[in-house]
Amino acid sequence: QVQLVQSGGGLVQPGGSLKLSCTTPRFRLDSYAIAWFREIPGKEREGVSVISSSDGETYHADFVKGRFTISRDYDKNTVFLQMNSLKTEDTAIYYCAAQPWGIATIRPLDEYDYWGQGTQVTVSS
Repeated sequence: QVQLVQSGGGLVQPGGSLKLSCTTPRFRLDSYAIAWFREIPGKEREGVSVISSSDGETYHADFVKGRFTISRDYDKNTVFLQMNSLKTEDTAIYYCAAQPWGIATIRPLDEYDYWGQGTQVTVSS
């Protein structure tokens, strides 16, 4: 069910940065773990990063660790994914997803109640 609103993304050169945002006007995100997934054509959707619902603990997949940072702004009811040192292999459609009372682990896709509409990130020279 698409109820999260994503923004950001676009075209960037290798080594560049982008920032994705995920929010909703319908409910507070505080009680949800928010994860970012990405989908490359021909491959399964894979988990990238997640921030827990309670203590702000975060997890980043090894392939983005040290380059991507997930964060939460409670005032703005928004979760961000700051992506630095982007590589061509980061090119994908990125989705945010909300899991009620979740912890900082990537869960199976069907455990997420709400999804964003997806946003294209293209890393190319």
